[in-house]
Amino acid sequence: MHADDLVALTALTAVQQRRLIGRRLLSPVELMRACIARMEALNPGVNALAATDFERALGQARVAEAQVMRGEPLGLLHGLPLGVKDLQNTAGLLTTYGNVGLRGFVPGEDIGLVARLKAAGAIVTAKTNVPDMGAGANTRNPVWGATGNPFNPLLNAGGSSGGSAAALACDMLPLCTGSDTGGSLRIPAALCGVVGLRPSPAMVANTARPLGWSAISVLGPMGRDVADTALLMAASVGFDARDPLSAPVAAQDFLHLPEVDLSCLRVGFTEDFGLCAVDAGIRRTFRHRVEALRRHVSSCEPWTPALGDADRAFDVLRAEAFLAAFADTCRSAPDTLGPNVRANVELAAGITLADRAWAHLEQTRLARQFAAAFEHFDVLLAPVSPVSPFPWTELFAKEVDGQAMRNYYQWLGLTYVATLATNPALSLPSGVDAAGMPFGLQVIGRLNGDAALMGAARAMEQAFAGDAALGRPRPDAAALRQPRPELRAIVTHPPLAAGQGGGEGALSPV
Repeated sequence: MHADDLVALTALTAVQQRRLIGRRLLSPVELMRACIARMEALNPGVNALAATDFERALGQARVAEAQVMRGEPLGLLHGLPLGVKDLQNTAGLLTTYGNVGLRGFVPGEDIGLVARLKAAGAIVTAKTNVPDMGAGANTRNPVWGATGNPFNPLLNAGGSSGGSAAALACDMLPLCTGSDTGGSLRIPAALCGVVGLRPSPAMVANTARPLGWSAISVLGPMGRDVADTALLMAASVGFDARDPLSAPVAAQDFLHLPEVDLSCLRVGFTEDFGLCAVDAGIRRTFRHRVEALRRHVSSCEPWTPALGDADRAFDVLRAEAFLAAFADTCRSAPDTLGPNVRANVELAAGITLADRAWAHLEQTRLARQFAAAFEHFDVLLAPVSPVSPFPWTELFAKEVDGQAMRNYYQWLGLTYVATLATNPALSLPSGVDAAGMPFGLQVIGRLNGDAALMGAARAMEQAFAGDAALGRPRPDAAALRQPRPELRAIVTHPPLAAGQGGGEGALSPV
């Protein structure tokens, strides 16, 4: 197949690819080969991928093609290549969590979400890069190196789902998984110009959550547009008895999103939730997007909540979750954990039962303020990131709008406020900021109203699509064909032995 044809295949949306596969107009094998060629050409320029197993993926694509030709029933994602975040176990494929202690870990079984997506016909093609143990919103680790932003590889791609976001932005893969605690789906989606949805906690079962009743961390879908993200969401939802928060959600709700008439939509907006530091340039860009939307909707009014000490509440709840996940490792092998993970566990050591009770009360008060807001609004808007992407060599934003950040994650306040509320929140690409980097609108919906949220986001996306200043930006693929070995230069350990990289054709950590 000609190189231009391969590029054309990878540029198709996931919805288009799946439709063509179902009509026998696109071979899953051709699509897989096109994605592999795209990954081989562009990944050296951004370092979005961790382990791969292209030979196995091609074999599964051949099986998928045979099933199409035999007229067998096809799943929602039949034949579509899938990127899986490297915090999510994949049977038989190296899963490192970006951590030196897990450099050789090949799981024996899939996490529940991956098993569900495979059952829907998706083909796991690559693992996508993450920060060490997912701690932080800058995707860099001592196993695989750093992920560069597709719009400027010298800058960061966000995190912790940064590899997924960068791979999507480059058309390497049509769909990728993510997860989100303080903004890990939304931040990288915003910084790379794609869509990331933090679902309501009941929507996507998380069989690996250490604290089964904690709603702070969720799994969710990422795509290049809202419809693709909804397709992956449809294949992701459903009850799993291993997750006590999961609910029997209907896939049809996401296959057929509500048709939203923007002229009837009531929009509330906030630049900072009354407490977050936000750079002046980001505020100006956000105001421009609000004004652009105002002419399309029924009403667009400011919302000024009084959220109390949300920062401290998130400190406590986040530390509690990290203690549950990493306390044993901190005792037995502390040298294998990065400084961000250790900082969370150390914070937990000074937290009392009274602190935990206060934090849960504060979270409940905050969530009820969000619930009250949705008596007047259909969606809430805020920026996703308070800053434009900064160099990946800087671990985090140490200062925002002249305000020093207390720790490595305070700059994520715009997203972790929505985490505390537990409402679904989506990052919608909306042009570029003053620095020419992607800008994401955070669109927040009612709790468990994920399909309605996505319907509203799709309507906004369609309204913005005709304006180059407001629609989804695209990186210059030609500029990404230059390898960036410096992205892998932060790796500080010897390489894995041959054959430990997850199978023939796999990338090995350097």
